[in-house]
Amino acid sequence: MKKWNILVVDDEPNILDVIKEFLSTDTCSVETVTDALRAWEKLNHPDCSIDIIILDRIIPGDFDGLELLRRIKATSHLRNTPVIMQTGASSPEQIAEGIEAGVFYYLTKPYAMKTLGCIVRAVTADIELRREVSAQADKFSKSLKQFTYGELQFATLDEVNSVAGILAAICPDPDTASQGLVELLLNAVEHGNLGITYDEKKQLMFKDAWENEVNLRLTLPNYKDRKAKVAFVRKADTLEFLITDQGCGFDWTKYLNPDPERSFDPNGRGIAMARLYSFSAVEYQGVGNIVKATLHL
Repeated sequence: MKKWNILVVDDEPNILDVIKEFLSTDTCSVETVTDALRAWEKLNHPDCSIDIIILDRIIPGDFDGLELLRRIKATSHLRNTPVIMQTGASSPEQIAEGIEAGVFYYLTKPYAMKTLGCIVRAVTADIELRREVSAQADKFSKSLKQFTYGELQFATLDEVNSVAGILAAICPDPDTASQGLVELLLNAVEHGNLGITYDEKKQLMFKDAWENEVNLRLTLPNYKDRKAKVAFVRKADTLEFLITDQGCGFDWTKYLNPDPERSFDPNGRGIAMARLYSFSAVEYQGVGNIVKATLHL
């Protein structure tokens, strides 16, 4: 079983003690530091193996948590490490500043430990998906570089991973592309074909029951025969992916950009992340059950 290594950065020792006690389990190892400079030094140590960073925004010292975040996102071997920012600075402007710097997971002090647990589970699930898809991409990269057009269908979570890995293999940067592909394909299954709403997913994630609900709906008469599909075409200077599901669509306009009001939820950031970090453009069509993602070569 994977042991997750978590670094917590906060200048308040009592908060560090509570978080460490709560998160230290058979599957999580927790390290703590009280200032951003020590955290920066630890993250750049040759033996560092941190998977997740829980970072306080306001920390006294040489530089604060926001500056540490900017440094992490500007460093090649650290930029993909997920950062959960805990903060008392929760105005929309302050949250937007953090999002712009590269954080997509927020906790407002004070918060319940079960909320922290839910966010950590969401982050570890994201990491596992990314690693599975990257492994698939490595497997297919040599054999798929010559493909100029193709279409694949998918219905289950396992098929989302497999299809995302195949598609990532044809991209110039498979790791970056795979993150966005997973998010868009997953959206087509859970929200499109299976009709799981934003609020339903949030509650399911707090109960650690989201995957069970997805698998249950895949067996129900209303949903079991639904398939999503993705077509790709390689052009002279772009790769285009067209993803279609059999759902009734959704109001996609409010999910293209990060929303400070949703930053404290464990879900709802995937489409914005795909648009900002994985693709040159993400465009929904019609009622929202068709999306085109474009990647410039």
